[in-house]
Amino acid sequence: MASRSAARPDGRPFTTLRPAVDPVVVSVNIARPRAELFAYLADVANHPEFKDHFLSDWHLTREDSAGRGAGARFRERLPFNRFGWGDYTLVEVDPPYRILERGRSGKFNRVRALGEWTLHDAPGGMTRVEYCYETQPAKPSDRMMELVAGRGWWKRKLSRSVRRLQAILEEDRSRGRRATIAAR
Repeated sequence: MASRSAARPDGRPFTTLRPAVDPVVVSVNIARPRAELFAYLADVANHPEFKDHFLSDWHLTREDSAGRGAGARFRERLPFNRFGWGDYTLVEVDPPYRILERGRSGKFNRVRALGEWTLHDAPGGMTRVEYCYETQPAKPSDRMMELVAGRGWWKRKLSRSVRRLQAILEEDRSRGRRATIAAR
């Protein structure tokens, strides 16, 4: 009888799960200066304006809603999700190029999430905005729950978010409500 190795053929240990949602990347060109876009995205209170179609009941985690350490808590409207609260905090803010969000969601906040905004100059005075989102489920049950929503669900919701962001900043339309500390 052959002994069972402690790793899979690809080298990962048996206890490591692959991400349920492979990184989802969405992007859009917006006709605004990069510094203006960066200032808007670095203020977490603005995020419900373009993400409120799948995240609701927003409230800020501190008074100062902009810059490193700013964060928000919200309810996710995922299909079949009983544990819908999530949060994220801006952990890296590198003006005017990159904003990194780190957060958690799911049952007991076990599912780690990572979001990254990158801004690049585009032709014609435009700015290329790219958002990358990925999750890291802690348990097989968390992984199964995320597979229900799936990559397609996240891709649709995040694509709509960046289109709404574009409409808000270019045409001042499709604007939702800003987050507050008390969520009202």
